[in-house]
Amino acid sequence: MTTVPETLVATDIAPGFTVNDLAKSIAFYEGLGFTVGERWEHEGVLRGVMLDAGHGKIGINQDDFAKGRDRPKGVGMSTWIQTDQDIDALAERARAAGIRFEKEPYDVPWGDGRAFEVRDPDGFKFVISNAE
Repeated sequence: MTTVPETLVATDIAPGFTVNDLAKSIAFYEGLGFTVGERWEHEGVLRGVMLDAGHGKIGINQDDFAKGRDRPKGVGMSTWIQTDQDIDALAERARAAGIRFEKEPYDVPWGDGRAFEVRDPDGFKFVISNAE
């Protein structure tokens, strides 16, 4: 009889993104409603942060540009953020913070719920939705 190994059972997941301008990215994520949690400094210089939003986390760190200043970021990926909150109220908060939408709040086609889509300053796409 063949034994099947147990699947991964994650208790948390926190993607990490390398960004061109850490301060600009922090402002963007705070505009979405994230708060700065853990801070990572090296020789007195802020190099990265862990951003918290409820049970969700995203790590961002300042690019050292060792792989070049013009390398693309955020190409071909999208991050889905699920919430029970009012999507239109979250979108208004983002709009008030100067965040531009890739897709304004809309009713999702697969049932009840709404979503909106944004890209951070480096092109990482986020879909924020209360749809199940």
